[in-house]
Amino acid sequence: MKQTYRSKTAYVLAWIWLVFVALNVVDLVVRFSGKASLVALAVLAVLTALVYAVALRPATVLTEEGLVGRNPFRTTFLPWASIDDVGVSHSINVRYGDDQVLRLWTPMSSARERAKAQRRGAPAQQRGRFATEPALSKGEQAAAEAFAGKTHADWVGDQIRDRAESAKRRSKEAGPARVTWSYDSIAALVVALALVVAAVVA
Repeated sequence: MKQTYRSKTAYVLAWIWLVFVALNVVDLVVRFSGKASLVALAVLAVLTALVYAVALRPATVLTEEGLVGRNPFRTTFLPWASIDDVGVSHSINVRYGDDQVLRLWTPMSSARERAKAQRRGAPAQQRGRFATEPALSKGEQAAAEAFAGKTHADWVGDQIRDRAESAKRRSKEAGPARVTWSYDSIAALVVALALVVAAVVA
């Protein structure tokens, strides 16, 4: 089963930005005024290429065959059995091969999110003689215990670790890691730079 994890905040903000850019491009084309319009288009193109590379493209994908880490300009595929260790700090760091490290761009955990997770994991204080919090169902209690003290990045790191260990228990052969360039991000930047050159030359 394929599971994709990304920063929801960055993803939503990126789509809001794309709608804003689309409206501005239509306005600039309709009211084209020479070099000023070209400069505005070039600025929008550069910012949009960066937003695409940093906010829309990054994702952590768990497939049946292995882990796919999509970073701004590279995609790394790691078969589950090739993963040696998984550590989580600000980002998820996956060790493989000859002490190589894949740093996943998403999900990340901020200091604020980690502090919130630690507060959530602390035992609830009961005030007075009577409990004021509603009683949780067994399912809610199990979910609360599973996420106690953990950020989203910690949870995804656990999923990666569990799948890697399961593949090794099945004595699955570790295939080679594959790293490829992100041609879509590079193409977006090339188009943006072409517009910058056109704006300067015009």
